[in-house]
Amino acid sequence: MPKTPCDAVRNFIGGKFVPSAGTRKRDIVSPLDGTVVSSVDLSCAADLDRAVAAAKKAFTAWSSTPIKARAQVFYAYKRLLEKNIDDLAECIRVEHGKTLEEAAGEVEKGIEVTEFACSLPQIVPGEGLEVTRGITCHYDRVPLGVVSSIVPFNFPVMVPHWTLPIAIMLGNSFILKPSEQVPMSSAKVAALLKEAGLPDGVFNAVNGDREIVEEICDHPDIRAVSFVGSTNVAKAVYARATAHYKRALCLGGAKNHCFLLPDAHPEMSARNITASFAGCTGQRCMALSVLLAVGPVDDTIKKICGEAAKLIPGKTLGPVISRAAKDRIIGYIDGAEKAGAKVILDGRKAKIEGDLNGYYLGPTVIDQVTPDMKVAREEIFGPVLSIIRVENIHEGLRIENTHPCGNAASVFTQNGALAEEIMRNVSSGMNGVNIGVPVPREPFAFGGWNDSKFGAGDITGKSSITFWTQDKKITVKWNPEAGHDWMS
Repeated sequence: MPKTPCDAVRNFIGGKFVPSAGTRKRDIVSPLDGTVVSSVDLSCAADLDRAVAAAKKAFTAWSSTPIKARAQVFYAYKRLLEKNIDDLAECIRVEHGKTLEEAAGEVEKGIEVTEFACSLPQIVPGEGLEVTRGITCHYDRVPLGVVSSIVPFNFPVMVPHWTLPIAIMLGNSFILKPSEQVPMSSAKVAALLKEAGLPDGVFNAVNGDREIVEEICDHPDIRAVSFVGSTNVAKAVYARATAHYKRALCLGGAKNHCFLLPDAHPEMSARNITASFAGCTGQRCMALSVLLAVGPVDDTIKKICGEAAKLIPGKTLGPVISRAAKDRIIGYIDGAEKAGAKVILDGRKAKIEGDLNGYYLGPTVIDQVTPDMKVAREEIFGPVLSIIRVENIHEGLRIENTHPCGNAASVFTQNGALAEEIMRNVSSGMNGVNIGVPVPREPFAFGGWNDSKFGAGDITGKSSITFWTQDKKITVKWNPEAGHDWMS
């Protein structure tokens, strides 16, 4: 259970934790038992102005620091993340509700992206070429200036690390807007960055809700904005930020489909599918949410239910983020049942010993779902698996292709030809064969398609470099004997 309430979470501006200029605050409620563990300031426009001023002041020196010197800061920071993994995991557990194992895994992914950022000196050198006798062209990658990331509640450490190590390593100054539901982890990250030697003002964190998100989109001195969250909000942030001529890359929601073929390895498939839809209590955009059951696969479905039933809320399965989230998820299950689907594993009545009002649900598996039901169409963000029965992969592909989102898709089979056909025809950005959570590993990039992403490029990996920089092209002629031509 949560420890004694922590100190209030303040903004981190210019290398210091400072209170908001406004008066609004929000309690931080642990989903483990519903207790208040801290509070957070909800910032106003004056707070953002102060953070942008600090970032602009720091940008000149940081952007002119050689990239190999910048890398030394992040080498030190990576070591601090590794040293403090247990402390960060415990903080995630208290404010978010993840199990310690899941929380540590989240930090490890953040470490992996930081490691990738440390490799950027070997990846981003400019290119040059003698384009004609005596004339060379070359380009350098130049940082944009002050940039910002708006991140969700479901991964308090991992998602900020999709952007901050890369954007800052490339020479930008950075403003993080953590989720107001889970800001404690970001405060720890800010302290570790300072300990690693990052100059004051290069990284800033401004807490808040919708008001500060809109201020970030509107601020004239913020050059680029990234966002991760629901599709509706991603659309709104993208439209507002780009209306102010900013670069924007906004990742939205998901409804990931999984093809289960009759020849799939039963035990491996059951373990991986269960871990995908129920791991992190289903609160991740890479969770498999819809199982497209192709033909006779009842034995494997029984094994999935058996594996899911082993998860114990409060021990091996954490709570969902809030009571409102729990009620919403139960509403989806109730609605599917009323629409004619069959709940074959019911997590609505999950109990845990000593539960003090935590927001727990057990894994739920719903069979006989049809593509028009809400559980098949909308992102539930809970440990719920909807099974749609299909006769063949082509029927399954029609269902997957017509869904507006396109974050991820998977297939479980031992047939390489069928796996290849499905992978070739799904309409999603991140895909897996016998993989339940097909998250690309660095340097391969994270990013979906369709209504799961708004903007060009991806948020991690090599393609993220283009988003956080601009190319400066230089053409040089030193040789007067080169003669006169159209380039002169």
